[in-house]
Amino acid sequence: MDLPVDEWKSYVLQKWSLLPMSTQVTISTAETVRDIFLHSSSLLQPEDEMFLKRLSRGYLVGKDPNAPLFYREEGNKKFQEKDYMGATVLYSKGVSHSRPHTEDTSLCYANRSAALFHLGQHETCLKDIVRAQMHGYPERLQPKMMLRKAECLVLLGRLQEASQTISDLESNFTAKPTLAASQFQILQRTLCRLKMKVQEKENLTETISAALTKAFADMDLREENEQISSASSSVSLCTDPLKGRYLIATKGILPGELLVKEDAFVSVLNPGEMPPLHHGLESKWDTRVTNGDFYCHRCLKHTLAPVPCDGCSYAKYCSQECMQQAWDLYHSIECSLGGLLLTLGVFCHIALRSTLLARFEDAGKVIRNLCGEISNKDTSLPESKNLVQTLSCDLGGEREKNGKTVENPIPGCDINGKYESNYYAVFNLLPHTENHSPEHKFLCALSVSALCRQLEAASSQALTTGPTSSKLKAAVAPALGPELTLWGVAMLRHMLQLQCNAQAITTIQQTGSKEDIITDCRQVRLATGLFPVVSLLNHSCSPNTSVSFVGTVATIRASQQIRKGQEILHCYGPHESRMGVAERQRKLRSQYFFDCTCPACQHEKHRATAGPRWEAFCCHSCRALMQGDDVLSCGNTSCTESVSRDHLVSRLRDLQQQVGMARKLLRNGKLEQAIQLLLGCQQDAESFLSAEHSVVGEIEDDLAQAYAALGDWQKSATYLQKSLQVVKVRHGPSSVEMGHELFKLAQIFFNGFAVPEALNTIRKAEKVLLVHYGPWNDEIQELQKMKSCLLDLPPVPVGPSV
Repeated sequence: MDLPVDEWKSYVLQKWSLLPMSTQVTISTAETVRDIFLHSSSLLQPEDEMFLKRLSRGYLVGKDPNAPLFYREEGNKKFQEKDYMGATVLYSKGVSHSRPHTEDTSLCYANRSAALFHLGQHETCLKDIVRAQMHGYPERLQPKMMLRKAECLVLLGRLQEASQTISDLESNFTAKPTLAASQFQILQRTLCRLKMKVQEKENLTETISAALTKAFADMDLREENEQISSASSSVSLCTDPLKGRYLIATKGILPGELLVKEDAFVSVLNPGEMPPLHHGLESKWDTRVTNGDFYCHRCLKHTLAPVPCDGCSYAKYCSQECMQQAWDLYHSIECSLGGLLLTLGVFCHIALRSTLLARFEDAGKVIRNLCGEISNKDTSLPESKNLVQTLSCDLGGEREKNGKTVENPIPGCDINGKYESNYYAVFNLLPHTENHSPEHKFLCALSVSALCRQLEAASSQALTTGPTSSKLKAAVAPALGPELTLWGVAMLRHMLQLQCNAQAITTIQQTGSKEDIITDCRQVRLATGLFPVVSLLNHSCSPNTSVSFVGTVATIRASQQIRKGQEILHCYGPHESRMGVAERQRKLRSQYFFDCTCPACQHEKHRATAGPRWEAFCCHSCRALMQGDDVLSCGNTSCTESVSRDHLVSRLRDLQQQVGMARKLLRNGKLEQAIQLLLGCQQDAESFLSAEHSVVGEIEDDLAQAYAALGDWQKSATYLQKSLQVVKVRHGPSSVEMGHELFKLAQIFFNGFAVPEALNTIRKAEKVLLVHYGPWNDEIQELQKMKSCLLDLPPVPVGPSV
């Protein structure tokens, strides 16, 4: 969640309503972030802090010494059921609650290595075996784990290491016989059997590695912009009194061209649906699965074997290196505040982390310069060669360069006019103080004030604890010091910035089971970040770019041809293919404080039809589109049919419930029943929904999935092609949604050995997906494998002519 939990929001809103009118007016009319913070923070009372602490305790983010055994036993149950993924997650939770260098830690790592082995994650399995040994895995259990290590090495083609491992085991058991010799004979037979496949496996590994290297090389900007870091030379930065800062094309740009490749200045993993656990539940330990169980909390890399923080059970990382970097940069301060940060929301967490990153090299100077700036007006800070060490106050419109007075550059640029992806650029993002409601500003200010009080308490504790807290002392004391109020002002500025400038970091996740022949996917929000360069792009409901992410790196590609001088536009969320114009305008006005005048909005406002075709109802008599508001009439002038909108909405709701029941039957493997229900839904939909209605497309897609599961590839392809037409109308022939649907159709043709159709569909899918993602995308890699396999098939023999 971006904002604090509902209980805290309600509490603060109640507190606001009880404030004297004069106090409300003072906060509402405050012109600067500093004034808002100071007035609000003075109102934070001890009882407010106690209420917030009670809420924070609901999140169990500390290490519970009793939890590892619980999670290990639960993981063992999943393992025995052959649910190795479920077992892996539970063992990881056990690791997160274990203290370093304890038997609990080593046992959880060892058990997780066994689950990873069964998942085919042999490299990761080996890493967990090493971790188990590092944390003191019991000697009595070593033989079993070493046999697993040897098998992994064999399967990876590392025969010399495997032989050495087996030899060491044989030597150990000769001296201390604790394992039957038959187990070694089995392993040696396995070794001989797999040797023949080793060379093939090594060649495949080299091919994949080369392909990945080439793919990531393609992500690099061919010619970086001298004016804007992380941007292509094909774009230029401009400014306008009405539009603010924006990017334009300096030359003609082709679809798929990489325009921006920017690593987030700061990002925070989205905890997802993670309500706090309350007393009285069957178990106080959380077995729910969230993004935090599968993604590194620093770099957002997907991992099945996370390495937990030594101090808390919440933060997890893809490696020891990522864990150490996070600790050095910010987690040494955040570690003890996990429950509070989850209670206050992602925006508050990003605000804290942004400020911590800014202070990293020289906390004192940053604080003093923020003091000089914030205590006057919310104006921009100037830049120099080393931001953190040389920030200085600048309140005028001019500055000196080489002894000469020069005009102020575009906000966020340094004195040489260069726009960098750094804290200076982040600081210059607009907080829109005048647009936020007084209640929202009070909520943010009081939340930041409470966080500051906790930081102050943590700082005092770090200064008085023993040598075991030396790392925390070194991190907290200089950063927070006596000028903590100024850090609060900076954090409040960032929290207010985020409503308009936060970027959702997304990833594509497969839905359904991995055993499904035809894979489906969805875009999910993984984290929230600040990208100073991406923030330069203005909004359009029909943008000319497409954004995607690899970890914390955002890539923006042209999704269509862009002329020289044309503005580079990005969609902030409300897209013409997902929302009607009225809904888009409401969302943009409420969240971003502007009325959209893009061509898509202008066109829809003047369009005669009541709404988009993918939401339209049709006449049951003549199939023409229905028009009107409360009462809909047939658009065909020769037809007199009319019906209430409420009646059709009710029918649509009933239809969607039937489709949901059919999907449940599909998930449970009751294919014939699902198909019969879906065919009935299809017939019902045709009687009152337009042929391009999104629900019609969903029914066709579900039928395609059902027939694919039965192995009837021809029927599956027929229904999916109908679904493609709906996607094409709604999202466009070159949309990323069209690319995903073409990928599914390619899978159907591939599995049905329809070679010409498969190759043709693969070509179409690649063309679309390359524009949006580049060649490193998982679906493109899979398409290339399918194409290679089809091209390697022997030609179909031609029989003798009759």
